[in-house]
Amino acid sequence: MNRFRANRQFLKANHNILRQIITDRQKNMPQPNILKPYTEDEKVIDLPQMRKEVITKHDLYDCINDRRSVRIYSGEFITLDELSYMLWATQGIKCILGDGIGTLRTVPAYGSVHSFETYLLITRVEGLEKGVYRYLPLRHSLYFMYPLDDIENVIDEATPDQPYIPHFAEKAAILFAWSCIPYRAEYKFDVTAHKNILIDVGHVCQNLYIAGESINCGTCAIGNYDQQYIDKVLHLDGEEEFVIYLAAVGKKPDE
Repeated sequence: MNRFRANRQFLKANHNILRQIITDRQKNMPQPNILKPYTEDEKVIDLPQMRKEVITKHDLYDCINDRRSVRIYSGEFITLDELSYMLWATQGIKCILGDGIGTLRTVPAYGSVHSFETYLLITRVEGLEKGVYRYLPLRHSLYFMYPLDDIENVIDEATPDQPYIPHFAEKAAILFAWSCIPYRAEYKFDVTAHKNILIDVGHVCQNLYIAGESINCGTCAIGNYDQQYIDKVLHLDGEEEFVIYLAAVGKKPDE
């Protein structure tokens, strides 16, 4: 049982620790960017604005009741409107707080600190080339990182040893990949930040499940993945930014 002790302590709240720490924010050190920067001359694709009309299942009770992890997908393409909706539902920005100290989004975050960036490995979305993209929530757009013709193989390599249906993720229309930039939260909450980062990313993925269910898309969260491989695919350094959670999404097959 001793081998579990450290991780069990990590699961517990201890607000007294934060009382004894002077955080980087309290030291008036420079605040990290609330969003990862990009240059305007990069290939940016504007997404359609979120429209309620994209939703096909309007009853919230039904969406929650019918939600489950889906590992079998049809070959149908997801529309750009549907992708826009899922991105809005998971990381959409409603307003910026103060002088850029934080954001209010469609998901909650401890202290309004959103430590995540959203990357997409896209296989089947109408009007989009197969490849790797990053969501730009401030302008509700996609940054096209690079094309990837063999993206199914890349997704399969990134998600080995899936226990129920092996190789299911490569058949999805989209693989959502959320990276974490820990210092966004550490700046404000120091060593107490990390438990809350994990709680917050759970909020993000649950919104994806419910939003997907409302447009006949199935979702399956993936916590078992090849960390070094997927970080390399997304051009992340693996220290200051790294993948923390994945989710496969595709249209549900006919029953």
